[in-house]
Amino acid sequence: MLQFFFLSILLNGIAGYVLISDDAAAGNGVEGGFRLSISPGSPRLILGLLTAFTGLLKVLSVIEKDIAVIGDIVPALAGLAAGSVLILEYYRDHSSIESENNEKVGLILIKNRKLIGFISLAAAALHFFIPQVLFL
Repeated sequence: MLQFFFLSILLNGIAGYVLISDDAAAGNGVEGGFRLSISPGSPRLILGLLTAFTGLLKVLSVIEKDIAVIGDIVPALAGLAAGSVLILEYYRDHSSIESENNEKVGLILIKNRKLIGFISLAAAALHFFIPQVLFL
């Protein structure tokens, strides 16, 4: 469905930018002009849930003349990863329960948040400019 195609591009782009631009607020970022600020709290949780849900639905839905599942695997996985990072960050900041298993998985994803952000932005851009290429 074209709605999921559009949502995937939009949410992957926003989630990727949010994951990359956190250090920009502290003055360490590359971008010096426009800065989108999404407060660390409920808005990021909602963005993470929407991005992960869209990534999941992107795996299940097929655009006309596209290969099922494999055709949209990169944007779907990027959406799932970016959404998971945003959800785990919210959970880690607001949870009083600490678990060793949660910390291991969380550290792997949160430690690589910038890389996941760049992958999510690249997947959104490539999916927008080259929509019906295999694996994009």
